[in-house]
Amino acid sequence: MTDQEILSQHEAERQPVECWTRVMGYFRPYSQFNKGKKSEFEERVWFVEKDFCSCSVQKAV
Repeated sequence: MTDQEILSQHEAERQPVECWTRVMGYFRPYSQFNKGKKSEFEERVWFVEKDFCSCSVQKAV
C-alpha cells in the first residue's frame, strides 16, 4: 500500500497542523501572517546549534 493510498483511506481522521513561530519577541501562528511576512518566513535558513561546553574554553591569564 502506498503512502497516498493510506492518506486517502484515513482522510476523515486527519487534522490540520498549525505552525507557530517567534516574531519580534512573541509567538504567532503562520496562518495569521500577511503576504510579506509569509514570504520572509519561507526565506529563513534553519540551523541547529551545537552543544557548548564552557570547560573547553581556555581562560585568558
